[in-house]
Amino acid sequence: MDMAMMRLRREDPRVVGSFRLHRRLGAGGMGVVYLGSDRRGQRVALKVIRPDLAEDQEFRSRFAREVSAARRIRGGCTARLVAADLEADRPWFATQYVPGPSLHDKVTEEGPLRAAEVAAVGAALSEGLVAVHEAGVVHRDLKPSNILLSPKGPRIIDFGIAWATGASTLTHVGTAVGSPGFLAPEQVRGAAVTPATDVFALGATLAYAATQDSPFGHGSSEVMLYRVVHEEPQLHGVPDALAPLVRACLAKDPEERPSTLQLSLRLKEIAAREAHGMGDARPPAPRGDTDRPTGRLAGSHPDQRTQRRTQGTPPPRDGAPSRSGSRPAPSRGGSARGGSARGDSTRSGNRPTPRSGAGRPGPRTTGTGRRPANPRLLRQRLFVFVVVTLLVALGIAAAQGCQGPSRGLDDGRSGQHQAHARPPAGAPPGGP
Repeated sequence: MDMAMMRLRREDPRVVGSFRLHRRLGAGGMGVVYLGSDRRGQRVALKVIRPDLAEDQEFRSRFAREVSAARRIRGGCTARLVAADLEADRPWFATQYVPGPSLHDKVTEEGPLRAAEVAAVGAALSEGLVAVHEAGVVHRDLKPSNILLSPKGPRIIDFGIAWATGASTLTHVGTAVGSPGFLAPEQVRGAAVTPATDVFALGATLAYAATQDSPFGHGSSEVMLYRVVHEEPQLHGVPDALAPLVRACLAKDPEERPSTLQLSLRLKEIAAREAHGMGDARPPAPRGDTDRPTGRLAGSHPDQRTQRRTQGTPPPRDGAPSRSGSRPAPSRGGSARGGSARGDSTRSGNRPTPRSGAGRPGPRTTGTGRRPANPRLLRQRLFVFVVVTLLVALGIAAAQGCQGPSRGLDDGRSGQHQAHARPPAGAPPGGP
């Protein structure tokens, strides 16, 4: 039903009951909806039934039951029934006027809604349907044009009174009321309707809000009704957060669809989560991020290591993934402890493994997989090497010192002895 305001036509009444009519809000298969007001200025949406349906006694009886049930509906997500006249030549009823565009008009003019908006609208509608079903009423004509987006939230209008002729007439060409793409399979077959019927229509409505299209495409009434009964809905473009829930609503078997209470709770959770995600300035983490290093994990690594040491839990061995499922990445611009990026990477990626029952770290491994030399063993070997070298050098020096001076001393003494033993040249052999 088109809810755009239009001027009254010549054939339109000017007064119905105690309400003065001002504009046309729209027209449908069951009658015309007008904008009216009472003597106090309260505005209402007043629907006048078509003359041919007014002559059907079966329609009048069912119309009376529907209006009686609608009076019992309580809840803020519905347009409250204000007045009705079941005995008038043309039966009519008036509901509270809800300012704001219909969901159909908003999506048509502005495009598909975001996931958080779709979930929020769906949660409010589910809550409204809970109150409707508790009153013993099944809407049976829930669709985007019957949902008004008021400043206080979405409102459900046109409570199934148009379906008073029964679901069995829906399969006849020209008598189907509403949009066939939003009718449940049981309605097409002519079976009894239940609250699950409204759940199916709500699922199709949410799919439309997210994609600007019916989940069963377009075509004639016969084609659309056949797809509803025999084909699966097309949910391309429905956000991943909503697609499973929408598909469950569109199950062919009414018993497999979720209840309106389950829908309300689940959609509230999705709306809160999606709204929080949109408000976060950081981009969402890509899928499969558990196998990739993240800067957040590297930044929190020193605190995690301190906590593990306090609790006595050994950190993971070299090459093993952490408990969170991802390995720490080397930080950019230096480690959190003031070391270089290389030192931070060594500490975060090759942390020492404590020995069993001891708090001392075990041997480290290098990036090539070989163990580095023990510093203590290196010092011992260096000390032994220096000591041995010094001893050898001292031994050589001592040996050279002993042999050199002794030979020189002996030669001197021998020369002196020979000098005293031989007489000088020219001296007589017998001495002086």
